[in-house]
Amino acid sequence: MLRLLLLCWLCGVSFIGGAQELRVKDTASLTQALVQAQDGDTLVLDTAVYEGNFSVTRSIHIKGEAGATLDAQRQGSALTITAPKVIVEGLNIRHWGRDLYYHDAGILLLPGADEVLIKGNRFVGDGFGIYGEQLASPRIIENSISGNGAIYVLDRGDGIFLKHVTAPDVQQNHIIFVRDGVYLESVTDSKIHHNQFAKLQYGIHYMYTRGDEASQNQATSVDGGYALMNSQQIYLHHNRVSQARDFGILLNITNDSHVQANIATEVQHPQGSVELGNEGKGIFIYAAQNNRIEDNEFSQSDTGISMAMGGEANRLWHNRILGNQTQVKYVGEAQLEWSYQGQGNYWSEYRGWDTNGDGVGDIAHRPNDSLDKLFWLYPEAKLLMESPVVLLLRWVERQFQPTSISGVSDSFPLMRLITEGDGI
Repeated sequence: MLRLLLLCWLCGVSFIGGAQELRVKDTASLTQALVQAQDGDTLVLDTAVYEGNFSVTRSIHIKGEAGATLDAQRQGSALTITAPKVIVEGLNIRHWGRDLYYHDAGILLLPGADEVLIKGNRFVGDGFGIYGEQLASPRIIENSISGNGAIYVLDRGDGIFLKHVTAPDVQQNHIIFVRDGVYLESVTDSKIHHNQFAKLQYGIHYMYTRGDEASQNQATSVDGGYALMNSQQIYLHHNRVSQARDFGILLNITNDSHVQANIATEVQHPQGSVELGNEGKGIFIYAAQNNRIEDNEFSQSDTGISMAMGGEANRLWHNRILGNQTQVKYVGEAQLEWSYQGQGNYWSEYRGWDTNGDGVGDIAHRPNDSLDKLFWLYPEAKLLMESPVVLLLRWVERQFQPTSISGVSDSFPLMRLITEGDGI
């Protein structure tokens, strides 16, 4: 009873049903309230700076008044949660540590922190914004997470790092100056929607995941937009990436996924070259199989679509490939058909005709010829690319439309720009 009276005096307690609302005003009263609080209680943090590293071991609701700030003084994690169904909202969280080995984070979610809700907080720090491992169903919504742009990108923490997590829901967050915006490893059934990413490595980075969905996200000024690596059954749709350096979308050993209605534009590497393979790519398909790639736009990039190392078994149709320096790069030996059920893709450089007016070109489109492959395999021959003899050979090959050469063909190129759901 004495301890309860002391807590009431320190915090100012009101009772709502069986739960309590505890108002705290300084570091001491917050520390005491976290020790004494019971499941269902609400802690309201007055406008103040609360210094130190705090732990939540009960299913409570923590909310901050305007300006309520947790400051970890550049050591460890600001807030560590081990209880389920915790709610944290409206806090400023800053100055946690930068030791990535020990998972220093603004909020550290440890096993047991299932079904947490982290909403409307502002994070500024060097390590991970939010780190969670071995959890179920966390919701991370409407937060602002800013790392340190002065640190080399690979030495920063990720904005949101989730490992061995089922069904996370990540929505409407703004993330900048971190390593990856959202990093998922061994995760299943994630939902990542309406987030904005800037000035970081990858917007969303999937590793060994299954059954995920991402839509309506936007990545700007990043190394790569959406990296799908060693994963399966991802539905990536209606996302946008612009001003990336390495790629818009990466399918790396990722199978049975659906990439639909995304836009990857202005993917350009200032020091890259198509011949060396380090240019910017709208989409890079690397050893990926059985993926559906439809209704996307790949535009104004060094290379629109690049494919390598066994990425042939994918279906591509209804995409818009517009104004890239190199529309397609494929150096394999197979003959690939990029159309489906009589509908191909729209190519900005296609110069065929449509005599019957059905919206489909009368002759197949081959974005590369045999000389392109020669120059990619032997970059030292690049000086010959614009020679009169090479230009003549290219013209001759286009006129005869050889059918036995390897490479990409679109037998049903579309004659006009299409948007998702258009017929032809």
